[in-house]
Amino acid sequence: MPHKGDHEPGHDHPHEHEADLDLVEQAFIEGFQSAADPTSFLRLAGIPFEAKLSDGTELKLLRVSQERRVDIGSLSPHLGGQSFRYDPLPAQMVSKRDHLLFVYFDGEKARQYGFEDARALGGR
Repeated sequence: MPHKGDHEPGHDHPHEHEADLDLVEQAFIEGFQSAADPTSFLRLAGIPFEAKLSDGTELKLLRVSQERRVDIGSLSPHLGGQSFRYDPLPAQMVSKRDHLLFVYFDGEKARQYGFEDARALGGR
């Protein structure tokens, strides 16, 4: 269940996260890319087009951005922390992750929210 607190998404204290949220987000990514009607898809996913924060700030959804991250190397610090060792990852250890950003305008600047935080805006 999305968090519906009286503060902005991204706060620092722990709370309950939706079960299998990573799978829900991956399903959203796959479906959103092929959706004939992206706005209806956003509504079905519970992503609000407009939201109001507890401090009265109004947000308007501008765009949905997707970024693919591919981790191809690792760093390990040497003793003392002044230098590091770099190792390229073998093919079977390379990881690919899709990351969603929902970009809202607050009247002054753009604010970026992840999938869970954007959905939580709908509970305000």
